[in-house]
Amino acid sequence: MSNDLNAAVGFEWSKMRTLRSVPWSLAACVALSLAFAVLTGAVVQHQYADKPAPATFDPVSAGFSGLRLGLIGLVVFGVLVVTSEYSSGTIRSSLAAVPRRGVFYTAKLLAGGAAALLVALAATLTSFLLAQATMGDESVSLTDDGVLPALAGAVLYATLLCLFTMGVAVLLRSSAITMGILVPLFFTVSTILTNIPGVGKAAQFLPDQAGGLVLYRTVPDGYVLGAWSGLAVLALWTACALLAGHLALRRRDA
Repeated sequence: MSNDLNAAVGFEWSKMRTLRSVPWSLAACVALSLAFAVLTGAVVQHQYADKPAPATFDPVSAGFSGLRLGLIGLVVFGVLVVTSEYSSGTIRSSLAAVPRRGVFYTAKLLAGGAAALLVALAATLTSFLLAQATMGDESVSLTDDGVLPALAGAVLYATLLCLFTMGVAVLLRSSAITMGILVPLFFTVSTILTNIPGVGKAAQFLPDQAGGLVLYRTVPDGYVLGAWSGLAVLALWTACALLAGHLALRRRDA
């Protein structure tokens, strides 16, 4: 079993290296994170150049502004690393090479998750430090209270969100449908829903909203979840998505 899995993981790494959309989407994650981090830092420095920031200002959350945008690239990566095989028809040859679908699925998740983790670590740390370096007097350092736990949580958040995306992509098998649902949900719809009376409390349990609470040093008022309980909710969403993808892969034809 372990030899089969190791071979399958190597197979998945080879496929990812030859897929042109993979380096572009991962590079976009890092580039967007860095670009928006600089912009955020410059805006904060200009805004509070002549006056202190209000008590509600959270420099840790501001430092993750670049990552929030860069996650678009990581979501696109999670979709394409799965659905490219379905759109091109190479899923049949992949399953012929690795006929045990549980092994095939696990290998894809391990390879995709490892790539997401490495890129999330790079994008999170560099964009956060860059934002703080350009933020002026309102910045924080790595040794300040709550900073290192927030950084670790941010890396986990980005990785789990990518794995959730991969599970949904296996379930739907279409890049257009998966991105058409997840990109608006994660980057527009869920934020709107949290501000609508009557549904805002429930919307806080959506995967991106719950997990994203770890990006704050102090969770804003009105949230029923904390930073790490929110990350646990995202982990539960991810487990459900991966289980649904596994069941769909086992029961359907290629």
